[in-house]
Amino acid sequence: MRVDDFDYPLPEELIADRPSQNRADSRLMLVNREKSTIEHHSFRDLPRLLQAGDVLVFNHSRVIPARLFGTKRGGGARIEILLLEEKGDHCWEALAQRAIRLNPGTCIDFTDGDCCHVAEILGKGRFILRFAFQGTWLDFLNRVGSVPIPPYILKQREKLPAEEQRALAEIDRERYQTEFAEIPGSAAAPTAGLHFDQPLLAELRTQGLQLASVVLHVGLDTFSPVVVEQVEDHKMKSEWCYCPGETAQLIEETSRRNASRVIAVGTTSCRALEACARLEWPADPIRTALFIKPGDPFLVTEGLLTNFHLPKSTLLMLVSAFMGNDLRKRAYEAAVKEKYRFYSYGDAMLII
Repeated sequence: MRVDDFDYPLPEELIADRPSQNRADSRLMLVNREKSTIEHHSFRDLPRLLQAGDVLVFNHSRVIPARLFGTKRGGGARIEILLLEEKGDHCWEALAQRAIRLNPGTCIDFTDGDCCHVAEILGKGRFILRFAFQGTWLDFLNRVGSVPIPPYILKQREKLPAEEQRALAEIDRERYQTEFAEIPGSAAAPTAGLHFDQPLLAELRTQGLQLASVVLHVGLDTFSPVVVEQVEDHKMKSEWCYCPGETAQLIEETSRRNASRVIAVGTTSCRALEACARLEWPADPIRTALFIKPGDPFLVTEGLLTNFHLPKSTLLMLVSAFMGNDLRKRAYEAAVKEKYRFYSYGDAMLII
């Protein structure tokens, strides 16, 4: 299977550079796999497009301020750091921009005595950094870190006046986070959840839908391009994942009721569910590198709510696996024609 089969043309103006005014103001494409139909709705229509008894599974991971700026001690060079994965003992794997001549032991200073040292060089701009800071880890991140907005959004914003860019950065602190985020650890938002506000969640409960949670900490590698030619040759980075016992029990009960469906809110929720189902619902957190591509089975996911994804991305391949690549191509062509907004701050698609 060729990676190029998952490419598509997208006019640059359809890349959303900011969130909609209100979370649930987005548009929603409804795709029925059995009927091979495509409909256009508002996201606020979601409760009437689902059935009482359906289970919506949300990713409750919380985005951390994973983008840090520091200064190389003794040299003064400004360095941008993107946190990728916690390694324990105040150590993180990180991607360092402008990291010329960073050697083991090099110190990077932040503010008020906070700093980190290069513990190991991994290559390709990646390092293991050991941090020293005052207070808790989250206190430190909130002092010196900022929201790690995806590069394609930042590129769109480069054209804007500096004042508008600063205003959008302030908006990001609230809107690049779901309203139900609980467990800190993600370096990127589980974006399908960004469309939900509290009134909509309350309406879903009133309509008889059941809301459940998983946690999958999304790494910045989610934005990494697939650089191999054959899909089967791509290797995923592992991510921390947890499915609570009550969620596993609810899904087991739902599978015995033919009228109810398990609907994953986002590709990260889907991967968490499918990874844990393959291991028969482990009680403890796991690390998963599950790569779902066309031809792979879905053990529990019967519906998928998701945003519109980057060409040639593993997220797009998962969506193609769920709905079929031909129908996915039709849906994306329709989205471009109807001028849907794409990517993290864009519109949504419900696949049933």
